[in-house]
Amino acid sequence: MSTVRHSILTLIVIGLTVIAARAQTAPAVEMISAEELKAKVANNHPVTIIDVRSSEGYAASTTTVKGAIHFKLRKLKSRLVYPPLKDLPRDREIVTYCACPKDQSSIAAAQILQAGGFKRVKVLQGGWLEWLRANGPVEPRAKTD
Repeated sequence: MSTVRHSILTLIVIGLTVIAARAQTAPAVEMISAEELKAKVANNHPVTIIDVRSSEGYAASTTTVKGAIHFKLRKLKSRLVYPPLKDLPRDREIVTYCACPKDQSSIAAAQILQAGGFKRVKVLQGGWLEWLRANGPVEPRAKTD
């Protein structure tokens, strides 16, 4: 019985060590307010906006943030080697957004982009709903079949 307890304890310690190591290696993500992003868009500041709303959320909406590109979060990492992402300068400012209650998907997307070498990545605080509340510019979303 003590061998089983010892094995379970060992697995718990290993698991907690892995979790702690992952938490330490995740890069910090900067936030940007809807008002700040609105000003950048209004002044034609070179910023790439990436929409990582779920497929369902994206399909249910008729609009997107003006100039945004939609990517499925689970495919973002593999898309880094294809245009338009592969052609972006790594020092280009990028803002990610989603419609999650705590910006989880946009934070995950920002971390993927940072791991891919992008240096100036921010998350739109409050995401899609905050953008709409702030009356940020939108455009019809691309049709998907």
